Amino acid sequence: MRFLSRRLVMPNDLNYANALFGGRALEWIDEEAAIYAICQLETNCLVTKHIGEISFESPATQGDIVEFGLATKKVGRTSITVTCLVRNKATKKTICLADDIVFVRVDPDTKLPVEHGKTMSNLLSQTDDEIKAMNMD
Repeated sequence: MRFLSRRLVMPNDLNYANALFGGRALEWIDEEAAIYAICQLETNCLVTKHIGEISFESPATQGDIVEFGLATKKVGRTSITVTCLVRNKATKKTICLADDIVFVRVDPDTKLPVEHGKTMSNLLSQTDDEIKAMNMD
């Protein structure tokens, strides 16, 4: 799993108990997972079809930096399924895990599903090339 982005928990992100509001965390997860899927499939013509199990493990509070780990679980003909782990950057404690987030590539005009032409092996190779290009290995 690669941790690709971070967010600072601000006062407007908190619920009545002064912890990160679950709805805000889900908004961030959908956005981060969508960006990941867009980069993987090299198209921004995607829609969120499904978000599977969501498990909240520990709270985040104001001032915490949370980071988003993403991984591809499955690649279909028109879809990609990803997992997103949200954790506290300082403590590495899991805040939330969202599993089986499915995005489907759609035609920009008809909004009907269309093939994306990627396979899991394509995506693994693409990721390896990106890491080498950024000197992250």
